[in-house]
Amino acid sequence: MIENLDTSLVDWSRAQFAMTAMYHWLFVPLTLGLGLIMSIMESLYYKTGNVFWKNTAKFWMKLFGINFAIGVATGIILEFEFGTNWSNYSWFVGDIFGAPLAIEGILAFFMEATFIAIMFFGWEKVSKGAHLASTWLTWIGATLSALWILVANAWMQHPVGMQFNPETVRNEMNDFWALLLSPYAIDKFFHTVISSWTVGAAFVVGISAWFLLKKRQTEFALKSMKIGAIVGLVAIIIVWYTGDSGSKNVSKYQPMKLAAMEGLYNGGEGVGLIGIGILNTEAQTVEPAIRFPKLLSWLAKGDPNAYVPGINDLLKGGYPTEGKPALSADEKIARGKAAIQALADFRIAKDNKNEADAAIAKAALDKDFEYFGYGYIKEAKDLIPPVALTFYSFHLMVILGGFFLVLFIVVLFLIRKDKVLKHKWLQWVALWSIPLAFIASQAGWVVAEVGRQPWAIQDILPVTAAVSKLSSASVQTTFFVFLLLFAVLLAAEIGIMVKAIKKGPNLAAENTNS
Repeated sequence: MIENLDTSLVDWSRAQFAMTAMYHWLFVPLTLGLGLIMSIMESLYYKTGNVFWKNTAKFWMKLFGINFAIGVATGIILEFEFGTNWSNYSWFVGDIFGAPLAIEGILAFFMEATFIAIMFFGWEKVSKGAHLASTWLTWIGATLSALWILVANAWMQHPVGMQFNPETVRNEMNDFWALLLSPYAIDKFFHTVISSWTVGAAFVVGISAWFLLKKRQTEFALKSMKIGAIVGLVAIIIVWYTGDSGSKNVSKYQPMKLAAMEGLYNGGEGVGLIGIGILNTEAQTVEPAIRFPKLLSWLAKGDPNAYVPGINDLLKGGYPTEGKPALSADEKIARGKAAIQALADFRIAKDNKNEADAAIAKAALDKDFEYFGYGYIKEAKDLIPPVALTFYSFHLMVILGGFFLVLFIVVLFLIRKDKVLKHKWLQWVALWSIPLAFIASQAGWVVAEVGRQPWAIQDILPVTAAVSKLSSASVQTTFFVFLLLFAVLLAAEIGIMVKAIKKGPNLAAENTNS
């Protein structure tokens, strides 16, 4: 029973936000991936005039529309939770975090809303070129929407382009372009969006395989499968490249996350990358494991012999660095407490109109502000994220990425050889791979968000200081209300989609010049 649950407000607030985000992320990657594929299909109709491609595009658009509608509902709830459950966070950084969200709402969302209407209802009302443009612009709008959300998220992982105002106790943006063009933001955008293409590709390949198994609309299924596999293969290759560049940003700005991803407790030079292994958190080892020698050092630093710190090194400090000395966790906590005290001294001095003491306090605050968030950390061990969840999520994501690379290559090879119809096993594998694509996508978000704990904003604000002052019971209640609501929405989407898929595309002959 809810009333018997012994848990904190922070835990329930995190659980509610995580649940909302994960439900929302079921719909977003399919929107981005399916949007690209249906746009390619309509482009083929525009180029060839073959009505087959028009009807094929219409079928995938129908599924896109169902998914898009449910995704919008969960996304709105997600943004409201920043104000309800995380009001301290919203106050502390709302001037910065709110900017990309506002742009997303004003520009991207209205762009999607405008052109999606033309896309669905304008087939016979606008020219082929105008309709094609509306389809591409709907997808571009969805991608721009993701851009601004990901810029905001990347800023939480690596805060830049801001300064702290001690008089208002708020962070204020002083460089919008630093926020938008942060290397972390760029890598996160491309890695996340293009990985979403893989989800859309796996969905199209899998549904096409179902039609082949049912021996229905074979031409439609084969051609859809081919386009899906091409998009998926290209996406996987690009995702691996962006993952490589992204790992260097994680190593530089979030070394604790990188250590958790690899279950690395004790660092060193020339550290290998774990392919598959079993994590033992008590022994602080990963055994047995398949390791690729020196690969983690190369991914993290671009040097196969570079030093990569582990979890214990990051807590103890003093490990080799290229810049300033590595402080221990205790030293960072002490400097964070000094920054918080300096802020309190500044405000007292201001209240007393003592400008000299205020200036001294401000200088002390500026000196230690980069460790401000550590002042809220009670013990050094609290800086360690859930290692097992981060480790297994990361390796599951990588393994599934390799699986889809092989799947798309095999599909394309057999389609080229006209042998897909003869291999029922491949059709079944493709069909049952659909949920695996969503699992891989969710695992990526788990790595990104769980791996950066305990931080709401890296090094500046922990989640314990970001939460609203609510009763734990109220958050528990809304958690289960949202859980029921999202379950109903998900069941409704799956039911409507299954019905649309069973009905299949309308491939009735039309004038090929239409």
